[in-house]
Amino acid sequence: MIPKSTVYNAPYPKSYGNEFTLFDHGKGCYIFDVEGKKYLDFGSGIAVNTLGYGREDLAKAAYDQMKKIIHTSNLYTSEATLLVADKLTSFGNFAAVHFGNSGTEANEAAIKFARLYAKRKKGDGHHKIIAFESAFHGRTMGALSCTYNPHYREDCGPLIPGVEFLPYNDVETLKKTVDGTYAAIIVEVIQGEGGLKCMTKEFAKALNEVCAQQDVILIADEVQTGLTRTGYPFACGLVDLNPDIITLAKPLAGGLPLSATLIPMKINDILQPGDHGSTFGGNPVACAVANQMLETLFFPPFIFEVQTKGEYLKKKIEELKAQFDCIGETRGAGMLRGFEVNTPSGYEGDLSKDLIAACKENGLLILRSGTNVIRLAPPLVITEKELDEGFDIIAKTLKNKLNK
Repeated sequence: MIPKSTVYNAPYPKSYGNEFTLFDHGKGCYIFDVEGKKYLDFGSGIAVNTLGYGREDLAKAAYDQMKKIIHTSNLYTSEATLLVADKLTSFGNFAAVHFGNSGTEANEAAIKFARLYAKRKKGDGHHKIIAFESAFHGRTMGALSCTYNPHYREDCGPLIPGVEFLPYNDVETLKKTVDGTYAAIIVEVIQGEGGLKCMTKEFAKALNEVCAQQDVILIADEVQTGLTRTGYPFACGLVDLNPDIITLAKPLAGGLPLSATLIPMKINDILQPGDHGSTFGGNPVACAVANQMLETLFFPPFIFEVQTKGEYLKKKIEELKAQFDCIGETRGAGMLRGFEVNTPSGYEGDLSKDLIAACKENGLLILRSGTNVIRLAPPLVITEKELDEGFDIIAKTLKNKLNK
């Protein structure tokens, strides 16, 4: 008998797959399907639901704003939208915020602003962009052009010209390559879809130096790492990266669509009306929720709590690693962490993929990054007891899979 909570052949594109769990509601760090089965969420809707589920404060913020005005377009503005812009520009050397609806839109805007700056400051022939191996920046055509995985790219060409991929964390290659003909470098501090590889401080220093020397716009894609996920307001603080542009999205509006592209004065000064826009960007309801989110996420005691929980999460991974030979390198930082799962000789199938499916059956939602890295991005409000519960499920599931 097929559970009522499992939906097949939904009227969605086949690119989404063909099987869906039908969720009904959530509370705290748990989410429930329509049959009442409870799942502990270590994925946060792909790093979005950072304050968990069932938040009365977020619901009230949305409700109060919807009673006043739901939409204005970017021809006008709202108090809620102005407040978010003020808060975001106060964290760094930023003069303005372009609002969109998703991470890929934020990166599209960043690429466009960088090319506009290069064209108007340097002239023709300064349009090239550097991205990095294993990078993921989105699925629309400009962001896709900066996404490394051929699986996403190869059947969608021709993509935008002038994008080159360099090895990640390779200081020597970076310095040999970058000159004034480039418009931008786009980079993740932690490669969220690329196996959770972390930027080194040496590489961050080199990026800062070459971009400043050559007047190349440095874009930090913080769609997954920003807004306290790593224990810093922005993950750039982990490695002292000094970007010109920061892009944000996932947790910004607590699950409602909202993205932000933070730009400096030197870019804002060359922009003209009509250079870019977004009908829905900066939606008042999304921004009302974002204001409530930022009050919590940027509160210093909350940031300290995330740092403490991040260390506990790392400890739990190391304990798991000590139990199982198949667990490899620990990756990530703060509350975006993961671990390699190496499929043992003689095991039929892909252990990392099987582990995700089996944990779900056992009431735990986890994610994948790269080819064999389990990605853990639980709500930032999770407790140590709930982290213990989740790792107990992972350990029991692994034992069952390996017949230990």
